[in-house]
Amino acid sequence: MIYTRILSAMAVALGLTSGAALAQTSPVPTGEVILTVSGAVPVTDVGNTMQFDMEMLQSLGETSFTTSTPWTDGQQTFTGVSLKTFIDHLEVQDGNLSAVAINDYKVDIPVSDAVEDGPIIAYMRNGEVMSVRDKGPLWIVYPFDATEDYQAEVIYSRSIWQLDRIVVLE
Repeated sequence: MIYTRILSAMAVALGLTSGAALAQTSPVPTGEVILTVSGAVPVTDVGNTMQFDMEMLQSLGETSFTTSTPWTDGQQTFTGVSLKTFIDHLEVQDGNLSAVAINDYKVDIPVSDAVEDGPIIAYMRNGEVMSVRDKGPLWIVYPFDATEDYQAEVIYSRSIWQLDRIVVLE
C-alpha cells in the first residue's frame, strides 16, 4: 500500500494524472459477494466498488468479544473483522459510513467509531455463521459491555444487522 501511495504521489507531482483518478485495486471476490463498499473508497476491486465475499472478510483478520445486546438474551460472543481494520484496509481516513441493510434500513456511522477494541463487522455469533433470519450474514456490533459510552441510544442505532452495503461519504 505504501508503494502504491508513493507511485500515486509521484504521478500527481509529475502531472501524469489527478490523485482522484488513482484508486488502488484489490483482488476480486471468488465466492458469493456479501458486502459491497462504494462511494469515496480509495481501494476498489470491481469498478468503483470494493466487494467482499466471506473469505475476503475473514482474510482481514479475526477478532471476537463477548457482550450483551438489547436484541439478544444473555451474553453473546461475536466474531468478525474489526471496523478499524476494515476501514484501514480501504484506506478511508475520515467522513461517515452509510451502512445499509438488506431491507434498505440505513444508518450513518462516523469513521471515528473505528477504533481499537471497538465495533466489529460480525459474521459469527456464538461460533455459528449468522443466517439472514438470525440478523446475518453481517452485523456491525459494538462491545456494549466494555464501556458506558457504548450504552447509548445513538450507539445502539449504529449496530445494524443484515448489513450488505456501505457507502463511504466524505
